[in-house]
Amino acid sequence: MKTDPRLINGVAVKAEILSEVRAYTSAHPNMPALVSILIGDQAAAAVYVRNQKRTAEQAGIPFEEQVWPADISQEECKARIIAMNDDACVLGVILQRPVPEHVSVRSLQSAIHPLKDVEGMNPASIGNIVYSDVALAPCTAAASVELIKRTGLPLEGLEVVMIGHSEIVGKPAAMMLMAEGATVTVCHHMTRSVAMHSRRADVVVVAVGKPHLIGADMIKPGAVVIDIGINQIDTDDGPKIVGDVDTDAVIEVAGWITPVPGGVGPVTVAILMRNAVVAHQRQLSAGWR
Repeated sequence: MKTDPRLINGVAVKAEILSEVRAYTSAHPNMPALVSILIGDQAAAAVYVRNQKRTAEQAGIPFEEQVWPADISQEECKARIIAMNDDACVLGVILQRPVPEHVSVRSLQSAIHPLKDVEGMNPASIGNIVYSDVALAPCTAAASVELIKRTGLPLEGLEVVMIGHSEIVGKPAAMMLMAEGATVTVCHHMTRSVAMHSRRADVVVVAVGKPHLIGADMIKPGAVVIDIGINQIDTDDGPKIVGDVDTDAVIEVAGWITPVPGGVGPVTVAILMRNAVVAHQRQLSAGWR
């Protein structure tokens, strides 16, 4: 299945994006650092940090890891982030999730200055998407749009169904696709018949967190299927990572589909590095550097 032309190779797309980022960082030596903030002992988040650090090294961007104590106060978190906003050595701030229960992740995201918001999670960054400013959009949402573009289909006028309406993926992805001229329908847990919508779509984007939720009977022949879900299931051979789409079944119907793993995930971290370049450019324009 790895060589099936219907599979969109996220690893290859990541390599292309990182090549563009490296060209920029090579022309701008002494880049400031991306700073990763991990609050408490979060083993799952630490995996993402290692991946981000490795990718930043490939992109030529310094990467600093900070681990804050689990009992740190909300006020101290905000004070440290505000100090980073004023620190010329900091290119961007990455707030790893989850955070301890007593910490408001939304409040901390709001504290990150929009020009250093490389994750695109500040409410101002998300709000900019409404005005078609998508240069610093949430990384997973932006990765989804990037992968649709890689099919070569023009987004203008495409019928897109977004299944899932989270604040960090579904909603911003829908707004980004509308900014590109697509006609977007958003489905969620109160939608009466998801299949009724998905079967007419040229593109189906799924971000729900339910393994194999989408089967072949829900997809129009030749459609693009972007699977954002990451789920661990138990099999006879042990734990396995699968998406929200039954890939083996849907690939027989779809024109293009992203595998899990190897689809949206690699592109997401590459988009983070592209966002870092955009942040650097905007900081230069603002006279910060």
